[in-house]
Amino acid sequence: MKQVVIENPILNSPFEEPSRHFRFTDEGITDDIDDGRRESAYFIPVPPPKKKGQADTQMALPETHWTRDRLKPNDDINRIRTHVGLWRRAGYRGVTATTAKLLAHWNDPTRERKLFFCQREAVETVIYLTEIAERDQNVWILNRLRDYNRDANPELFRMALKIATAGGKTTVMAMLIAWHTLNKQANKQDARFSDTFLIVTPGITIRDRLRVLLPSDPDNYYRKWDLAPPDLMQQLLQAKVLITNFHAFKLREKVSLNKTGKAVMQGTDAKPPSFTETPDEMVRRVCRDLGNKKNIVVINDEAHHCYRHKPDGAEEVLKGEDRKEAQKREEAARIWISGIEAVKRKIGVRMVYDLSATPFFLRGSGYPEGMLFPWVVSDFALIDAIESGIVKVPRVPVADDSMIGEQPTYRDLWYRIREGLPKKGRGTEAVAGEPVLPAELESALQSLYANYKKRFTAWQASRDGNNSHSTPPVFIVVCNNTNVSKLVFDYVSGWEKPLPDGDSVLVPGHLELFSNVENGAWSARPKTILIDSEQLDSGEAMSDEFRKVAAVEIDEFKREYAWTAFPVGTWRRSAAKTCSAKS
Repeated sequence: MKQVVIENPILNSPFEEPSRHFRFTDEGITDDIDDGRRESAYFIPVPPPKKKGQADTQMALPETHWTRDRLKPNDDINRIRTHVGLWRRAGYRGVTATTAKLLAHWNDPTRERKLFFCQREAVETVIYLTEIAERDQNVWILNRLRDYNRDANPELFRMALKIATAGGKTTVMAMLIAWHTLNKQANKQDARFSDTFLIVTPGITIRDRLRVLLPSDPDNYYRKWDLAPPDLMQQLLQAKVLITNFHAFKLREKVSLNKTGKAVMQGTDAKPPSFTETPDEMVRRVCRDLGNKKNIVVINDEAHHCYRHKPDGAEEVLKGEDRKEAQKREEAARIWISGIEAVKRKIGVRMVYDLSATPFFLRGSGYPEGMLFPWVVSDFALIDAIESGIVKVPRVPVADDSMIGEQPTYRDLWYRIREGLPKKGRGTEAVAGEPVLPAELESALQSLYANYKKRFTAWQASRDGNNSHSTPPVFIVVCNNTNVSKLVFDYVSGWEKPLPDGDSVLVPGHLELFSNVENGAWSARPKTILIDSEQLDSGEAMSDEFRKVAAVEIDEFKREYAWTAFPVGTWRRSAAKTCSAKS
């Protein structure tokens, strides 16, 4: 396969529809540029080997993972995109007066804070399907969405918007809330709109980050991003917004009793009392702040966690940690979607909007792993975001001259090291003592670090010159569980070694620029941070004060360095839960 290095992948403006793209061939991406926008498509996942004897053949597959022959066009999305584009170029004909005013405001070329094209297109697509498609004789789109939802979400009607990480999903949510609220304020009888919103997130940290969607928040996005004309802003701030994480949908115990206490209370009644909430009671608890509002709009953030298991789906045989992880995902997905269904039955749900950079079915869902949600209506993929200059340009070292047989050592590193790494999360099996890594992993980290050190030295030289505002390079390691992330973190940043007399000594990390130990003490400002997303999201064993501080620190880090981790090759399944980020 030809080695392609694209020094500057930015081809388009982030504020305009993409007009150029790099071409894919059967050998992978090239540096050839084609005119026009890339069609929406996704790469068919490479199935894992089913037999041990297949491992060597499978090792070669990740090299051709991002190739044209593995691309599957998203036909519905491409057809919808065409109709939305024609409607946009025709001046957004047929919308309500309020919608027309918003679209003009969002597209105003004199705006001080311009909105990305991907943000505007996502909301335009929802507007087109809600206000225009039927009268434009494109009812086939709505019928197809109804069919997809009837098969996968029989009690709900969902539209999904696929927006690359760093594409501004939170702003898109705020735009949807503004469009709905202002139209409802303008015409209370219009059943297409609502001014009440339930936003559901997969964890506590994301829930806290989305506070900017609350009209009462001093840093709300409606004012920050100027999402309504001045004469409509006060009406927009009347929106009722409730933010929760899906864990709130889990039915709780109403009475705290042990098994014996429950048996005593049940007594001999023919119908023993229930100690667990009913779905209606759960909805009253979760939605109490919505008052008597009905027919609300639900917005799912990171919606790839929310799905119902395919009833007639083929069951994949999983073992060990893979099986446990799939069961955990399945339970979380069941709680999430069952909770929304309960909300609909109790108070009514007008519409569900899903936002995610990866709206794909996960392993164990009954659907093929990596299959796109069929109700996705808008797509702005990661590679489109890179070509539009929206996300930080990823760089990886390409000089791997160490060989095992005929293959570079680090090309399929995961297969070589996975058996030598801890299998469980830190909540069940603690990592302590000297961090000892598999030799191949240690060698790979040292090789990557050497490449980073060159970049860092070049950046430092430019900073010492006149380029004091340039962004430093960032080193990111993504791990498959919280045990591995702690092991790598200690190796990189340093660890505390106990001494026989009960005292301890700090041991510096193996990568000097990233070590948090200086002169025998912890650095006042750590150079390496461990982002343990599972612990942060659960909030267990963590005070509210610490959780909030940690969430702020991580968000500030992400904003400062604009980093994004994305799945590539054999690491695709390892990018889900935790990462150690080195700055």
